[in-house]
Amino acid sequence: MKILLTGADGFTGRPFAQRARAAGHEIVALRTDLTHRDDLRREVLEQQPDAVVHLAAISFVGHAAEEDFYAINVIGTTNLLDALVQLPSRPKRVLLASSANIYGNTTQSPIAETQPPAPVNHYAMSKLAMEYMAHTYTNQLDLVITRPFNYTGPGQNSNFLIPKLAEHFAARAPFVSLGNLHVEREFNDIQMICDAYLLLLAHGKVGEAYNVCSGQPYTLQHIIDTFEELTGHIMKVDVDPRFVRPNEVHRLCGNPDKLQRIASKHGIPLQMPLLKDTLQRMLASTAPGWAPTQLGGGN
Repeated sequence: MKILLTGADGFTGRPFAQRARAAGHEIVALRTDLTHRDDLRREVLEQQPDAVVHLAAISFVGHAAEEDFYAINVIGTTNLLDALVQLPSRPKRVLLASSANIYGNTTQSPIAETQPPAPVNHYAMSKLAMEYMAHTYTNQLDLVITRPFNYTGPGQNSNFLIPKLAEHFAARAPFVSLGNLHVEREFNDIQMICDAYLLLLAHGKVGEAYNVCSGQPYTLQHIIDTFEELTGHIMKVDVDPRFVRPNEVHRLCGNPDKLQRIASKHGIPLQMPLLKDTLQRMLASTAPGWAPTQLGGGN
């Protein structure tokens, strides 16, 4: 299957392309800026994809220019869908990556797809607006929406929490400055996310949204403790007010039942790498030649 991939050079796009090619698919990276509507239409027409995986987005919640969230995540996605409906032969499937951030702060945990959205920042609001906008195309395109919970892995930008910690621990830094320490998140592995996207690309139900999650959250302190175990290094953690977000989502834990039912139905088990293994791979990618200490053992 020929898959047109947006965000192909990004943190998720690179490993997704690798795993999709390994599964026998042809990957074509979209090169046109999503905000350039006419150029986008010409490239889509030239490629004639069998399917589309749309990963391109402004995804860092702390991104400074708030208008960019809407220009890329909403208008850019609209431009892409407009181009796809003009194809003489429309794609068999279009997968749009949204975000679990649309759920906001809720006492419900774990969160199922039926949970009413309550976004508390511009990133989440733009993703929810994208979802609502996309629903206007459901009679024209075979759309599936994913709502990934927090995930990480080698290659993620150090603007994000886990790679920032990996860099500091690998360098044996004396201290690190973080934002809100009282958060709890799933920290799933990028490999599982990519496999889930391939599963839903093939078997997701048209017009449905799927949590992509494990249902296993971790406290920030647990992450720090695991890095300490792996490296044998104890690092001072400072709270920097510049990194504390006023509208922080305190706990994000998803209900994976809907995703798991699809996987079970089609006999495609989703492998969930252990958090410790993910962090170990990130340390190794941050500092080539790094090896677990006797304390951590690497198991």
